[in-house]
Amino acid sequence: MPEATRRLSGAAIASGRTSEPPLDVFPHYRVMPPDRSPVVRTLVTLMSLVMCSALASAADLSPSTVAAFDRYVQATEARIDAEVASPDRFLWPFSLQPQDRDVRLDGLRRGALIVERLETKRDGRTIDVPNGLVHHWVGLAFLPGTRIDRAVALLQDYDRHAVIYSPRIAQSTLRAREGDTFTFHLRFFMKKVITVVIDSENTARFVRPAADRVYSRIVSTRLAEVDDAGLPSEREKPIGHDGGYLWRLNTYWRFLERDGGTYVQCESVSLTRGIPSGLGWIVGPFVTSLPRESLEFTLETTRRALAH
Repeated sequence: MPEATRRLSGAAIASGRTSEPPLDVFPHYRVMPPDRSPVVRTLVTLMSLVMCSALASAADLSPSTVAAFDRYVQATEARIDAEVASPDRFLWPFSLQPQDRDVRLDGLRRGALIVERLETKRDGRTIDVPNGLVHHWVGLAFLPGTRIDRAVALLQDYDRHAVIYSPRIAQSTLRAREGDTFTFHLRFFMKKVITVVIDSENTARFVRPAADRVYSRIVSTRLAEVDDAGLPSEREKPIGHDGGYLWRLNTYWRFLERDGGTYVQCESVSLTRGIPSGLGWIVGPFVTSLPRESLEFTLETTRRALAH
């Protein structure tokens, strides 16, 4: 049976601080000013070239990687299904000890974001995903004075996501809606040393088990990297034989109206390429930082959009 998902890193709990300190690859050394250290300048240049080369190389998505990720998602969703069915477990902080829970909720109401890295295990063991990395995060924000219907409506306004969540979302189109099920297109724009553009097709289903709460499951059913985005030469790379920046993406939203506003929780589970052998110390921070930064941006932007 799947175990409860473990928390791996501390929350961003201080008011106004929504990210961890930057990763210091060499914590005991400090780079000299450029004009005093041409050797350091040369090394930094070489490291940047190596990093860009590694990130630009193609990666193949194998059936074994997909199968392992599906097992991870299955175990995660078993826990999520149990939580959304229980009012006492609906939000992530509700699973904490009472004192810790109260501190986290108070921090949210004071304007902080909570962002935590998670890991789902099966029978106490890590679910190995060969040749891939699973990025599993949960984040929460509190929207003071916002009713739940307005918060949910913002997320469902897929035609306007490219406006609301610019520049991370460059294009957005609602394809169809049937009741509480939506299909929509998003173009993701990611820039960190290099620029990556990904077209996605997505399906979202919303459920309202009670008047004060809503939850949803959003699955990206198709993800394709785009070369030369916006140019006449624009083209998709072969799916599964690309840069490997985003092979799978599931997001799980929860909304709870309480304490004079609405709590918003977003849990994301994504799959990317593994880190090339021997380059973990330089490529790792790049690959692993994007999912967290994207979650922080989404929560902060959602809160800002509903503050008016």
